[in-house]
Amino acid sequence: MITSLDHVQLAAPAGSEEALRAYYGDILGMTEIPKPPVLAARGGCWFAAGPVQLHLGIEADFRPARKAHPGLRVTDIEAYAARLAERGAEVLRDDNLPGHRRFYSHDPVGNRLEFLEPVG
Repeated sequence: MITSLDHVQLAAPAGSEEALRAYYGDILGMTEIPKPPVLAARGGCWFAAGPVQLHLGIEADFRPARKAHPGLRVTDIEAYAARLAERGAEVLRDDNLPGHRRFYSHDPVGNRLEFLEPVG
């Protein structure tokens, strides 16, 4: 029986780790977590914020996820959107999900991420 989501993995091109660290760490405010040594040899990096984990794995024939995306719940979405914008990340607002405030952003390699907060 499934009890929870452990992590979401997104792909990235070889050599993009520093750009990923800047976006996921500095802009989003996530903490980089160490990969097991056998996996670290493959490149990429892992990040966490509380119980949420995003893993960025290196893919030889990389193509960014433009439609598929993780949906990340946030608190004080307006302040969080301002944080991203102030740090140079795009903030694409969307009001098509009833009962939620949300926006999208793309990481430095083009992967789509959704940020949302329930209303009320």
